[in-house]
Amino acid sequence: MKKFHFATMSISLWSMLNRFNTDKSASYSRLSTGTGHFRITVWDPVLIVAQIVSVQCLYYFTMCVWITIISYVVGTSRSLDIIFEFKELSKVNSEKFVIAVFALNALSGATFIWRVVERYRLCLDFSCTIHTIHLAVCLWYNRTLPTPFWWLLNASCAAITCICAEFLCMRTELNSIPVNSGQTPKVDL
Repeated sequence: MKKFHFATMSISLWSMLNRFNTDKSASYSRLSTGTGHFRITVWDPVLIVAQIVSVQCLYYFTMCVWITIISYVVGTSRSLDIIFEFKELSKVNSEKFVIAVFALNALSGATFIWRVVERYRLCLDFSCTIHTIHLAVCLWYNRTLPTPFWWLLNASCAAITCICAEFLCMRTELNSIPVNSGQTPKVDL
């Protein structure tokens, strides 16, 4: 009888999202050879899927938080229909706060892309992915095509998410890199 031995691996969400893995036995180095890039250039589908799932879960979680806060302030009822129902967005008289919820959530989504993805070049991809998955969930929930106002609101929220995430990621990527790596400088300039 054969025994199969599997290498022990500890996989956590943080280790999948952490680009600079401290494992010395990794098959790739932190500096890609000959390309001049600092980040890992190996295509990692587990990392991409983990980032998509985490950003999407955070997107819906903060949407529920914003709905709870704003509906408490305004004094209206809370429901999942506010997130997924197309007809909720077309009610002008009592549900105006839905537009504010979507706009605030677009800013929150930009923050999540900035903290989870951390790449300027991937902001558009992740912003479109968030809203495409939201479209698929809304289509499944409603079983009908969205209203024109829904398309306009979600397209503008996707643009806000993308532009703000790109701005935040660019600011982070343009920060100066400390050369002394935590040591005291030997020369006082």
